[in-house]
Amino acid sequence: MKAVIQRVSQASVTIDGVVHSSIGQGLLVLLGIHKDDTPEDIKWMARKIAGLRIFEDAEGKMNQSLADIDGELLVVSQFTLIASNKKGNRPSFNDAAPPAKGKADYEAVCLELEKLTGKPVRTGIFAADMKVDLRNDGPVTILFDTRNKE
Repeated sequence: MKAVIQRVSQASVTIDGVVHSSIGQGLLVLLGIHKDDTPEDIKWMARKIAGLRIFEDAEGKMNQSLADIDGELLVVSQFTLIASNKKGNRPSFNDAAPPAKGKADYEAVCLELEKLTGKPVRTGIFAADMKVDLRNDGPVTILFDTRNKE
C-alpha cells in the first residue's frame, strides 16, 4: 500500500462535473492498494496518517497532527501509485490489487481513519474518473509505503 499525503488548505473531488467531496484545512491522501496488502498494512497506514504531525504549532514548527488542528481528511483511491516502471516507458500495474480487494482495502483504511480520528472521512468514488483539485499548503507532501516502513 502506498500513500501520498498532502497538507492542504482545501481539496475537492469532482466526478462528472459535480463536486462529490471537499474539505478545508487538512490532509488529502492519494491511496494505492497492492495485491498483497494485509489487515496489518491497513492498520499501519491508518495509524501513520492519523498521527502524522505536519501542521505548524505556535512556533512555526511542524509539530501538530490532524486532531490538533481539527483538520479534515479526503482519501482518494489511486491504483497508479502501485505502478512498476522497471521496464520500458509504459508502467505496469500488475501489482495493483484487483478491483474487489482494492475497493475493500480502500474502504477499510477509510473506516480505520474514522475510528482513529473520530471524524468522517471524505472520499472519492472507487474506480471513477475523478478530477482532484487541491491547494497544497507549504507545499508539504509525505510518502508512505507499507513495503518500506520507516
